[in-house]
Amino acid sequence: MSDTTTKDIAETGQGAPGTVPWAIKGELVLNCNCTVFCPCVISLGQHPPTEGHCQTWGGVRIDEGHYGDIDLSGLNIGLMIEIPGMMGRGNWKVALFIDDRASDEAYDALLNIFSGKAKGTTGLFKVLVGEILGAERQPVTYETDGKARHITVGRKIEGVVHPVAGKDADSDLVVTNTQYWMGPDITVATASKGKLRAYGRVWDFDGRSAEICQIDWHGPR
Repeated sequence: MSDTTTKDIAETGQGAPGTVPWAIKGELVLNCNCTVFCPCVISLGQHPPTEGHCQTWGGVRIDEGHYGDIDLSGLNIGLMIEIPGMMGRGNWKVALFIDDRASDEAYDALLNIFSGKAKGTTGLFKVLVGEILGAERQPVTYETDGKARHITVGRKIEGVVHPVAGKDADSDLVVTNTQYWMGPDITVATASKGKLRAYGRVWDFDGRSAEICQIDWHGPR
């Protein structure tokens, strides 16, 4: 995230990051190295991950979205997140993979949103993220097949996430009414495939914890 990115957004007439109205509705999937369901959801980052540190890849499907008058609908995002201890203590390292179908304006807008510069729901990233390892265009697909979510990010991420079965096979197992930053209702899930190869990291989280969340994010407030 450079000053050039901020300047480019301003020159489109959208205004400085942190002043532009934005919104995203869609779905987010995360798959991490926790051996059981992520304790961060319930503890709000005050309990350490099951392995003492967090390694996570994720995907975001934007069904409806805008940044000012820039349309973000139909785009997808890939994420890589690395946290050295408890989520709430910060020092995150993050990499962003922006849908290669995005226009230049949409690309810059998404950088502002996912870096926290746009404030609002994702504004906490400005506090928690210590280093952005990189941001790049990639072909990002996010597909639903029955209850399974299939996410691919070029040759960087390949994931398949399924809700964990409950007593009622027709209903997902959901943690509801949380204060988690992503959204209040988190579907408990697991990954049948969770592979990442990027920025010197080689992760394989097959069979590990995953989350599915319907998102309704907005800013700058």
